[in-house]
Amino acid sequence: MKERKLLFSTTNKVDEINISPLIDIVFILLIFFIVTTVFVEETGVEVQRPQAASAINLEKNSILIAITQEGKVIFGGNEVGIKGVRSVVRRLIKQENMPVIVQADKLASVDLYAKVHDEAILGGATSIHLATTKK
Repeated sequence: MKERKLLFSTTNKVDEINISPLIDIVFILLIFFIVTTVFVEETGVEVQRPQAASAINLEKNSILIAITQEGKVIFGGNEVGIKGVRSVVRRLIKQENMPVIVQADKLASVDLYAKVHDEAILGGATSIHLATTKK
């Protein structure tokens, strides 16, 4: 008997694209972007900053401390009080020398700002700024 060769195959052959290398590359890119991104930690409260004609933009990598109108001292969304400023600054300055930016509400007392400023200095801060808005 003669064997017949078929022009078309009766078996369904499915062509597949191997996406494993693509998934690996996507994960590597994701890790790269996460590692290289600079995260800015916000204070967690909204304050009305005073206006100043000499207002400038400061570094993104800084320690942000807020003073609310009610006299609360806040870091990272949590109330730390005046006494907590020194320990927060000391802990963060150990990792990297960063400026301290105080976001004081325009109706907050100057006395409270002075106390927060002093605690930041005692915590090891070498650069302390008062956040203002452009006039």
